[in-house]
Amino acid sequence: MPRADVVVVGAGIAGVMTALELARRGQRVELIDRWEPGHPRASSTDYNRIIRAISGRDEFYTRWAMESRLRWMEMQAEVGQKLYYECGTLILATEGHCTWEDATAETFDKVGVPYHKFSKADVAARFPQFDASSIGYALFEPQSGMVMAHRAVLAGVELFKRSAGTVRRGRVTTDADERLHLDGKPLEADLIVVATGPWMADMYPRTVKPISQIVGINVLYTSTPDGSTAFDHDHMPCWIDHGEGSFGLPSVEGFGVKAAVVIPDKIDLDNDERFARRETVVRTRRYIKKRLPGLVGEKVVDSKFNQIILTPDTHFIVDWHPKHDNVLLAGGCSGHLFKHGPVFGDFVAGVGVKDYGTADRFTIAGRRKLSPKESPSGR
Repeated sequence: MPRADVVVVGAGIAGVMTALELARRGQRVELIDRWEPGHPRASSTDYNRIIRAISGRDEFYTRWAMESRLRWMEMQAEVGQKLYYECGTLILATEGHCTWEDATAETFDKVGVPYHKFSKADVAARFPQFDASSIGYALFEPQSGMVMAHRAVLAGVELFKRSAGTVRRGRVTTDADERLHLDGKPLEADLIVVATGPWMADMYPRTVKPISQIVGINVLYTSTPDGSTAFDHDHMPCWIDHGEGSFGLPSVEGFGVKAAVVIPDKIDLDNDERFARRETVVRTRRYIKKRLPGLVGEKVVDSKFNQIILTPDTHFIVDWHPKHDNVLLAGGCSGHLFKHGPVFGDFVAGVGVKDYGTADRFTIAGRRKLSPKESPSGR
């Protein structure tokens, strides 16, 4: 087999979309992962993920999300599979703590994102699934919804193969000089893109680990009530409940209602089991009682343990390794990368083939924690 021009390490959404875009640019691309694409350890392979434009006052990610929505729909048509459900997203703004939501409304006005501002009474009338008594107001973004994450990763791999890309199983590690090796032998290519998500921190202890934090997030799926369609995606939106540290998605394709109370948890990526913690079940049920009273008493039917890598400013990383000039690092803040997948992959591919340089926000140097108003994630 001829030597690949480009090797992409990591077959999550960042790696798959980057490999696909590089192949479409005429590069001979090999995509490498330790496991089969779509494997359950990956950050990208929960059943579904929210796509929404809300990013505080950050216009960059707002525009990327709008463009990604269109590209997800194009990809859906191309593969002939259901990848995107446009059920809208409801952003609940907690009374007295609405800085991020206030900034988002201003950005939506400036950029041109369609939205509605709802009062408590509006939410109660339009979306009675939610107890909105503790909110100040809500923003509803109709041109948003959910991407079927696991299916989307596999669809991306299929399109990559159609573009003459090759997929290989193997373990890529680094030595003391952060030089890449595949199964113990030096990994060589004109361009190597490393998109290994949370594993990138341990692979690059000097370059990436100092600007990253690895956390585990449990999400639970709760059964819908007998005989009721109220919590299905065609009657209920996705939601962001920033003041409660929570988010969720309505039931789709029979998976149940996804609700997450974000309790950052430590994880050993290679050795820990992916089980839901008891504390998560207790906290999620407490949250459901407060916000989704119609689900009280319903049973947890599934769970996922998602590990994510966070940067101090919650911006992505798209930058060249400081010592190995053919190695491009791509990822960071995987808590909000998935929805941007098609645009992110296209951007990384362009940086990789030197069509343009990276954005200042994506460089490794100069990272700092942002205020909630500045941060695209509100964290």
